[in-house]
Amino acid sequence: MTTSAQTGSAETAATTVVLTDVAAVKVKALIEQEGRDDLRLRVAVQPGGCSGLRYQLFFDERSLDGDIVNDFGGVEVVVDRMSAPYLSGATIDFADRIDAQGFTIDNPNAQNSCACGDSFH
Repeated sequence: MTTSAQTGSAETAATTVVLTDVAAVKVKALIEQEGRDDLRLRVAVQPGGCSGLRYQLFFDERSLDGDIVNDFGGVEVVVDRMSAPYLSGATIDFADRIDAQGFTIDNPNAQNSCACGDSFH
């Protein structure tokens, strides 16, 4: 269930990733601190880490061929077409507690993950 978006060849898919309201507020605040309105949160999966694959979250202004774009209250989350199968159904949250601080990813596709939570298989 993908449809073409307004920007080039980008696609929108409701099932790729979910950004919680708390995470969306944090991402929006971080983008505002950068003083730019062209940035989006890019979520990618790259080889590496102790479990084989590693998550990457970073701000990006690029639009790549095959990108899947989801909008969460004015915050765009972009996933490249190679990472999309690994991230389908994943939830990105932001924690600010004593035991956890920063962005977290709950990924139903991860069969195993390392103790640090930075990589998965």
